[in-house]
Amino acid sequence: MEGSVRTQISATAHRTGGIQGFVGDWSSDQTTFKDVSWGKAMMWIFLLSDTFVFGCFLLSYMTVRMSTTVTWPNASEVFALEIFGTHMPLILIAIMTFVLITSSGTMAMAVNYGYRRDRKRTAILLLVTATFGALFVGMQAFEWTKLIHEGVRPWGNPFGAEQFGSSFFMITGFHGTHVTIGVIFLLIVARKVWRRDYDTGKAGFFTSRKGRYEIVEITGLYWHFVDLVWVFIFALFYLW
Repeated sequence: MEGSVRTQISATAHRTGGIQGFVGDWSSDQTTFKDVSWGKAMMWIFLLSDTFVFGCFLLSYMTVRMSTTVTWPNASEVFALEIFGTHMPLILIAIMTFVLITSSGTMAMAVNYGYRRDRKRTAILLLVTATFGALFVGMQAFEWTKLIHEGVRPWGNPFGAEQFGSSFFMITGFHGTHVTIGVIFLLIVARKVWRRDYDTGKAGFFTSRKGRYEIVEITGLYWHFVDLVWVFIFALFYLW
């Protein structure tokens, strides 16, 4: 009798350590999520969902590009500029890419100084990052204006396949909207850092607990994601 009870207890412990233990380990990952704040976890979830959206857009673009029977426009010609009489293909796109990648560096420095509680340098670097973002959006607006003036529309264009216009405006427009939202958030956070809201714990939107500059890192996660997405857009849309 006693041996039977021991056998049942041993079997139960084995089952718990097996399937139930495996599920328990994966459902409550202590090393990854135990100390993660609510704001940071929600940002990661948002970025994951946004990854699927951008992924669907880019996969749709590749499908259309490979399936169309009409000649696809040559990006080097469509996005070229005439500067002082010199034909320069993709020069504007190269500058836009350089500006956005540089902004990732200034954002990383802002996060670094934020955790050091260096208020002035954090605010300045956030403003510099926002300036780079606004410059990118401005160049993108110039690019849109140029192509619209040349006759490119979502329903057609004079350079080749009609799907080019809809793909271009949808993908770059959606990304440009993300950059614009990021610039707004950067300006809000920079203002709060400069006013010492994160040092005093002043109540308000996007204000974390007193002494915490974590919101700077959360904003940085969003900004780095926007920059990374542009790398894929640049490679697939402008270089392919």
